[in-house]
Amino acid sequence: MALSPAGDAPQDVPAAVPQAPASAGRGLLPLLFTGNTAMYALYLGVGGVLLPLQVEHLDPAAKVANLGLISGVAAIFATFFNPFAGALSDRSGRRNPWILGGGLAAVATMALLGSVNSVLLVCIAWCLGQAAMNFYQAALTSVVPDRVPPARRGTASAAVGLGLPIGSTLGVLLASAFSDRLRTGYLVLGLLVALAAVLFSGLARERPLPAKRAVPLREQAAAFLGVLREPDFRWAFIGRALLVLGYFAVVGYQLYILQDHIDLPGGLSPERAIAILTPVSSAAMAVSTVVGGVLSDRLDRRKLFIGLSAALSAVALLIPVLSPTWPGMIVFSAVNGLAFGCFMAVDTALVTMVLPKAEDAARDMGVLNIANAGPQIIAPFVASAVVGLGGYTPLFLLAAALAVAGALAVKPIRGVR
Repeated sequence: MALSPAGDAPQDVPAAVPQAPASAGRGLLPLLFTGNTAMYALYLGVGGVLLPLQVEHLDPAAKVANLGLISGVAAIFATFFNPFAGALSDRSGRRNPWILGGGLAAVATMALLGSVNSVLLVCIAWCLGQAAMNFYQAALTSVVPDRVPPARRGTASAAVGLGLPIGSTLGVLLASAFSDRLRTGYLVLGLLVALAAVLFSGLARERPLPAKRAVPLREQAAAFLGVLREPDFRWAFIGRALLVLGYFAVVGYQLYILQDHIDLPGGLSPERAIAILTPVSSAAMAVSTVVGGVLSDRLDRRKLFIGLSAALSAVALLIPVLSPTWPGMIVFSAVNGLAFGCFMAVDTALVTMVLPKAEDAARDMGVLNIANAGPQIIAPFVASAVVGLGGYTPLFLLAAALAVAGALAVKPIRGVR
């Protein structure tokens, strides 16, 4: 999964090469939106609904620990596999074949995931699914710098960004509809990605790019350590990592929270509850992403909005502790969506303003992705340990503390107001 799932940041791609006008025209933006929507639908539908249900069916008593293990191992696999997938598409100079291949492979891996019947096999199958999706994702992420002129990249990024709230809603709704037919649910989400891949590769024409030189591992490590030596960038990195860790520690266990911690009304299943909560959170996230970004531009204040959104997230995380009820979860989802959407929009703007060198912007934004992907690796292990020791109340309290720490981390940044 990602804040994208692990690896959701721009890849270290070749310099943009002008494409045919049709490739950079308006027709590309709906295809980018469709491709990203399908991707997030699979990630959130599987990670948020189908996978927890499958794990619970296999071993109800150990569901928390098993889900943490599977999610953590898959996140580690995806984090290390994503650069490999991106490097292959870079070296080929093509994106469409990798998008198509990854999309078609998603169907096969989802079919496998729906048919296995042990925790070990579920873990292996989900790692294979992550591999297929990383080929798809790495190539799709590279399309904007490859084919979109700089003057239109803001609009293109908006089309990509809207895929998260809409895709997550679609994925959870579809997964919830097939909660009693898991194999069919997996296949539907896989077919959705395959359809998007066929549409994109068939309609978005591309001109092959020059093959990219392979960068030695030692150079990559030196560049990584170099950018983190910059104080402003380092504090931004830490702030992002802390808030993302708290967010995914809770979101990854939402189904079990609804099962074991929240007093749901009679007749409302946890699967149906997620199908209601996800659109609420996604709508709030979409609104705050736009509003927060625009207001922070107009007021020329970034740290203020980051602090307020992180504080709001901490308040939201206390709601299920004080009111473990269905109305409380609805309020939590709305408020937390508002907070997280605003934080991510404004924090991304802040990071672009503290990059050490403009010529290394793509590489340094890739370093920032570790602040997205790393916490998603750690979150399942942390959450399962906390829940195993003390239940879900300590998990909410820990996530709230991490949100506050994330806000405090950006305070020392000097280059941005």
